[in-house]
Amino acid sequence: MKNYTNTYPLSVALFEPRIPQNTGNIARTCAAFNLPLHLIKPLGFSIEDKFLKRAGLDYWPYMNITVHQNFELFNQSLSSSNRLIGFSKSAESTLDKLKFTLGDILLFGREDLGLPDTTRCMCHKIMSIPMPGGVDPNTNLGVRSLNLASAVAIAAYEGCLNLDLL
Repeated sequence: MKNYTNTYPLSVALFEPRIPQNTGNIARTCAAFNLPLHLIKPLGFSIEDKFLKRAGLDYWPYMNITVHQNFELFNQSLSSSNRLIGFSKSAESTLDKLKFTLGDILLFGREDLGLPDTTRCMCHKIMSIPMPGGVDPNTNLGVRSLNLASAVAIAAYEGCLNLDLL
């Protein structure tokens, strides 16, 4: 099986994305940072969805997108030099503390459910993005999570900066 990930310093993967506009925006962000994007089925939309295409604007020729039939096949495409870095709002480690390495793959879960435990346990690390306006543990008030496209953009920028890719 061809290994799609070991030739890139950083990649983004979406586990079963549900919202085409988010995925289109993420694909556009990946094109801007020259990062490949892996979409792991089942998807909540068609690859031909008009909202997906509209969010990506006219940048589709610059996008490097691979669609995987399921997480197991995606995981089989990884090499030993790839670390799977999962993202979750409930991680104990934060993105600002992560030392990126070449070959890292930033894995983001579904907009509605995040990453399931069976997928999280396959990750080398689980990270969150620090949010000063996040939920206050005393009052339970505040922002619970970022939009998926925003979270990917923040993590991709941080990874590119950390690896001197900018």
